[in-house]
Amino acid sequence: MADDATEQGDGEAGAGAPKSRFKLIVAGVLVFVVLAGGTTSYFLFMRPKGEEKHVEEKVKPPVFVDVPEVLVNLSGLPGERVQYLKVKIALEVKEEKQIEAIKPSMPRVVDIFQTYMRELRAGDLNGSVGLFRLKEELTRRVNAAIQPNQVSAVLFKEFIVQ
Repeated sequence: MADDATEQGDGEAGAGAPKSRFKLIVAGVLVFVVLAGGTTSYFLFMRPKGEEKHVEEKVKPPVFVDVPEVLVNLSGLPGERVQYLKVKIALEVKEEKQIEAIKPSMPRVVDIFQTYMRELRAGDLNGSVGLFRLKEELTRRVNAAIQPNQVSAVLFKEFIVQ
C-alpha cells in the first residue's frame, strides 16, 4: 500500500510540472504581444508627423523631353540579313527649366544615339539585361554631351528590332 501512495504522489507532482511550464510559456507570449503592440502603436500614432510633410513638399514630379525617332541598321557579319532598330526615346530631367537648356543640344544627342546604336548587334539587345545596358550607356553619353545639365534616365517609348 505504501507503494500505491508513493505512485499517486509522484503522479500528482509530475502532472503539476507541465502546467507550470504552460503558464510560463503563455506569460512569455503575452509579454511579447504587449511589447509588440506598444511599439506598433507608437510608430503608427505617436511619431512626429512634421518630417513627412516636409519631405512631401520637396518632391517634384519629373519632366520628360522627347527625342526625335531614331532608325538605324544594326551591325552584322557580311552575308547576314540586315536588321533595323527603331527607337522612340524620352529623357527624364528633374526640373522644367532644364528642357530649355537641353533643346539646343538635341542634334548632338541624336547624333550620339545613332553613332552608338549603329555599332550594336541584335544579340546585344536580347532580353531585359541588354535593354538595361543600352539605357545606362545612353544615359552616360547624353550626360557627357549636355553638361553641366544632367539627365536622370533614358526611357524607351518604343523599341522595335526588325
